[in-house]
Amino acid sequence: MAEKAKVTKRTIDYYTSLGLLKAERSPSNYRYYDHSAIDRIAFIEKCKDDGLSLEEIKKKVISQFSEEVDVLELRLKIQDLEEDVTKALSQLKKSDPEKYEYVKKNISHESLSLIQSLLLLLN
Repeated sequence: MAEKAKVTKRTIDYYTSLGLLKAERSPSNYRYYDHSAIDRIAFIEKCKDDGLSLEEIKKKVISQFSEEVDVLELRLKIQDLEEDVTKALSQLKKSDPEKYEYVKKNISHESLSLIQSLLLLLN
């Protein structure tokens, strides 16, 4: 990532510690960044070149990228919920095939999406 963004690893660690970049952690504690991180780093570096303070840069980054991050996080949560529903339906199919067929016939894809969204709000 540092190589692609043309900054040092230490710079990435610093930006992450300041909250300018968000990283997900792997089970082995490696950091993973989404695709927008490179754009975000370029934006931060341009702001630095323009002479902005880190506090000013942080405000700009938040206003520039917060909606993008929120959408990404929401998509990931929805994806997790879809997996949970798929697993639940699979377990229902194994344990009670009649209930599974009932659910399959009577709940539309739109309804499942709504259920997922409601579950998301509850968490």
